[in-house]
Amino acid sequence: MASLQDQLRGRIYSTEHGEVCPECRAPLAECRCADAVEEKRLANLDGTVRLRRETKGRKGKGVTLVEGVPLKSDELKALAKALKKRCGTGGALKEGTIEIQGDHRDALKAELEARGYRVKLAGG
Repeated sequence: MASLQDQLRGRIYSTEHGEVCPECRAPLAECRCADAVEEKRLANLDGTVRLRRETKGRKGKGVTLVEGVPLKSDELKALAKALKKRCGTGGALKEGTIEIQGDHRDALKAELEARGYRVKLAGG
């Protein structure tokens, strides 16, 4: 159980600013935590887009993961939509990784290379 000190240091609400970000303690309207996370993700990329197929945790259903695309989150969302449309399947964008349902590595590789990315097939 948390001590009284820990409970008192939690999230606060002020009538002057409204809710406060628990990370930086700035009002939510002025919080820049999401921007810092996005910049850190972009700084760790090496310029190579990696495609891999994964079934782990999906009850045997395969998905193709597209990792390492050097785009900001709104541009990455548009790219995910275009790739899903190209493959004719569904998918998702989770933490900077595009998930496309099914094994579409060849089609995705051709599409991404046409857009100017250096693509590498990773994993089996």
